[in-house]
Amino acid sequence: MKPTLVAGITRTAKLVVDRERTIDFMGENARVYATPMLVRDVEVACRELLLAHLDAREDSVGTRVELDHTAPTLCGMPVEITVTVVEVKGRAVTFEVVGRDALDAICRGRHHRFVVDVEATKSRLAAKAAKASVAA
Repeated sequence: MKPTLVAGITRTAKLVVDRERTIDFMGENARVYATPMLVRDVEVACRELLLAHLDAREDSVGTRVELDHTAPTLCGMPVEITVTVVEVKGRAVTFEVVGRDALDAICRGRHHRFVVDVEATKSRLAAKAAKASVAA
C-alpha cells in the first residue's frame, strides 16, 4: 500500500442505470435499480479508489456491506456514488458511501475491504480448490 491511502480520500463514480441493473419482477413500467446491482456498483467504486493507492501486486476484496437503499432510481437515470475512506487499519479499509440519482439520495452506508497480495491469494485459492476436490 502506498502512503497516500489515508482517511479522507474520496471518489465519485458516475453511471447510468441501464436495463441490466434493474429489477424485472414488477413489469416494464417498474424497472428500478436493483439493490444487488447497487451493492456491486458500490464495491466497484471502492475498489477503483483503492487501486490508485495500492502497489502493483495488490488488490482488494470486499468483506462487509452495510447499505440502506432509500429511494428507487428509474432505468435510464444517472447516478453518482461517492465513496470516502473513513478508516485504514493495517490492510482493512472502511468506506462511507453515499449515492444520489438526479432527484433523490438513494443510498447511504459503509463498505469494508481488505487489501490482499494477488499472488498469495491465488495460491490460497488453489490450495482450497485442491482440498475441495479431495473432499468431494
